[in-house]
Amino acid sequence: MTFVLVLVAAGENELPGLGGLPEDVRVETVSDETQLRELLPDADVLVVTDFRTGLLERCWPEKLRLRWVHATSAGVDALMFPALVESDIPITNARGVFDRGIAEYVLGAALLFAKDTLTNLALQREHRWQHRDTGMIQGAQALVVGAGSIGGEVAWLLRAVGMRVTGIARTAREDERFDRVLPQEQLFACLPEADYVVITAPLTPDTEGLFDQRAFAAMKPGARLINVGRGPIVRTDDLLAALQSGKLGGAALDVFETEPLPAEHPLWEAPNVMISAHMAGDFRGWQQALGEQFVANFKGWIQGKTLFNQVAKG
Repeated sequence: MTFVLVLVAAGENELPGLGGLPEDVRVETVSDETQLRELLPDADVLVVTDFRTGLLERCWPEKLRLRWVHATSAGVDALMFPALVESDIPITNARGVFDRGIAEYVLGAALLFAKDTLTNLALQREHRWQHRDTGMIQGAQALVVGAGSIGGEVAWLLRAVGMRVTGIARTAREDERFDRVLPQEQLFACLPEADYVVITAPLTPDTEGLFDQRAFAAMKPGARLINVGRGPIVRTDDLLAALQSGKLGGAALDVFETEPLPAEHPLWEAPNVMISAHMAGDFRGWQQALGEQFVANFKGWIQGKTLFNQVAKG
């Protein structure tokens, strides 16, 4: 019998979509330290939905029988603690589930800025009729920092509405979803050209703090930043300064260095900022889709097939 342990955050529901697992698979869901310490050493497979508490690292035993760890997210930075990284246990993620939802969020944010919708809403609250000319996204230049699965879907959708899209990746490559994909070393050469800078990159030592005062100074005056990657990629204080100075024309932010964003933070009151609660890719039914994706991977795994969506630890 294969033992699948599912780690969820306290107060969260069990992961749906696991009904397709074979009948001889034992499934247990845990959410507290006592349960995790008791059951983790005997688990064959660990499915993680709790990425914010650090509970897994604290409870990681010296001896365990784990053969696979699956993260129900695209980013796996929260799982990259030394004991797991240094082990030979493979890690997979939920690449593909959130791509379209995030791409639609990015397109919506670009349209929001181009059509000056934030000002429309502010004027509406004041009952003010004020005609203005607004922009077009057709022909605008987008720079997508992180040309992976999510970044590629973003690029495909933005190009479909007439935008020109450059991708930034670790290395240059040909990719039909982009006009071009350049290496990260050329980021600062590309920033002055972009009307919209979209962050879809994972959090790594190379990307943490990548967007700081220097990066914002390099951006085109009036450019808009859209962050659907990871909060710590952007230095919040430097972003706020760039917005307040008028260097940037706006920001759509779904992720932050500190989550939840503190209620007293000045970003809440910034007139040219749209804030969402780390939900850009969370469409109705996304949790069911996550469970079903894991089941599909599991069925192949027990038949001896290679795990899909395996993540490099280095």
